Amino acid sequence: MSARPGSALWLLRHELRMFWYNMLSSKNGKEPRGFQWKLVAVWLVLWLAVHAGAWFVVGLVSGDDSELPRQLVLAASVLLVATFLFMLSSALKSSVEVLFDRGDMDLLLSSPLPSRSIFTVRLAGVVIGVASIYLFFLAPLAHAGALRGHPRWLALYPVVLGMAAIASAGAMLLTLALVRWLGARRTRVVAQVLGALAGALLFILSQLPNLAVQTGASEGILVRAARSSAGIPADSPVWLPGRALLGDPFAAVAVGVVALLAFALTVTLTHRSFTRGLQLAASMAPVVRRPAGELRFRFGRGLASTLIRKEWRLILRDPQLISQVLLQLLYLIPLLFLVFRKDDAQNLAVGAGLTLLCGSLSSSLAWVVLLAEDAPDLLSASPADMRTIRRAKAAAAIGPVLALVCLPVMWLTWRAPLSGLLAAFTICGVTLGSTLIVMWVGKPGSRSAFARRAQGNGLSILFEMSHLFGWGGLAFLLPYTASQSETGLLTAVGVGIACAVAFGVPFLAWIFRHRIR
Repeated sequence: MSARPGSALWLLRHELRMFWYNMLSSKNGKEPRGFQWKLVAVWLVLWLAVHAGAWFVVGLVSGDDSELPRQLVLAASVLLVATFLFMLSSALKSSVEVLFDRGDMDLLLSSPLPSRSIFTVRLAGVVIGVASIYLFFLAPLAHAGALRGHPRWLALYPVVLGMAAIASAGAMLLTLALVRWLGARRTRVVAQVLGALAGALLFILSQLPNLAVQTGASEGILVRAARSSAGIPADSPVWLPGRALLGDPFAAVAVGVVALLAFALTVTLTHRSFTRGLQLAASMAPVVRRPAGELRFRFGRGLASTLIRKEWRLILRDPQLISQVLLQLLYLIPLLFLVFRKDDAQNLAVGAGLTLLCGSLSSSLAWVVLLAEDAPDLLSASPADMRTIRRAKAAAAIGPVLALVCLPVMWLTWRAPLSGLLAAFTICGVTLGSTLIVMWVGKPGSRSAFARRAQGNGLSILFEMSHLFGWGGLAFLLPYTASQSETGLLTAVGVGIACAVAFGVPFLAWIFRHRIR
């Protein structure tokens, strides 16, 4: 791609080069940055495997292009809606990165390039970045369909790019509006949280049919959607996205026109707001106001309470960490609804689900609090007792987890006392054990490396996962055993194995505490 230096096309070429460099370069800090052929080979092998699966799936569902099956159109519509929700989540994160985390915007804005060109290229880069991962997994369906005699399925390319453009335009508009309403610092937190919400919304929507209190067998969401949409005409605009994905010319053109209009209107109406947002981001250092009156220093709190409050404040100030932790908390919502159902099987599922959720969440918070300390040398050199510091940090990681599940466990105990008490026991056990395992065999790192905390420490991950599933098995088997008049041999063996894993793994972690690091 040849372009005049300084033009928008030249800037777009640079944006694409940076995108592929980040995608195909090694993320391991021990290896030199750059194009990695081994990583490219892994992606190619994975893509060929996806093509093989797509060939099999297309052979099962494909039909005559002249008459698209209603079930196929429904499945394509559901797939596109789910893809759009994940696209919106990715676009929000990319918009925050463009606005706050890229370090080259000051140089671009001070150059002779117009702000409109800069904003157009950056928005196009967001669109390409959002669409690439979904094209990686969905394009094999179009290729298999074309080879099986359905060339219209190649319309998947412009449809996915169009949906990515619509999602990116909406995400950029929302981000710039938040900058105007809330300011740059609060926008970063809110946008990260909204990105997590958009990513988990599909899971919550898929569980809505199962959350209603009802009698009789439950049905899948696709079965319910097919039954409720039986009266909608085939040419209704509701089916437009699904028909576009399957190659309907009119529907594909409609999606493309809407995407181009959304992209053009976003660039035209907001490129000046983009510049103002960048100026706010450059000066988003907090200004601390001096309190009125005489300064008073309070030294009455103890060391433990001071450390606990300090850790909680650091977590609340980290937007990326909040979004990643919030994504785990969203899976608590279906469990909260299941508590209200009068079903013994649901009580077993609630106890096991809460136990697994608390174990995962406590491991994440324990790593942040215990192993991602910003000033470990300062704490080590302080006159405070290190055992007190570790206990306070462990309490700071355990406290929020127990507080979050306190109300559902109390309600479960009121409805089913034995199930609630056993759930409380397994929740306390998995929370304490997960925290101790992280403290003993976890690998220290920085808060920015939260998503990569498992790299290079396979034994710690093995301990955490084994311990989590051990307590999860206990959370399911103990109430089940208590509700039976007689305990079978397989149930007794399962309880014994789960107990051995749940209580034995922390002991092994204590033995290996000096060998991991």
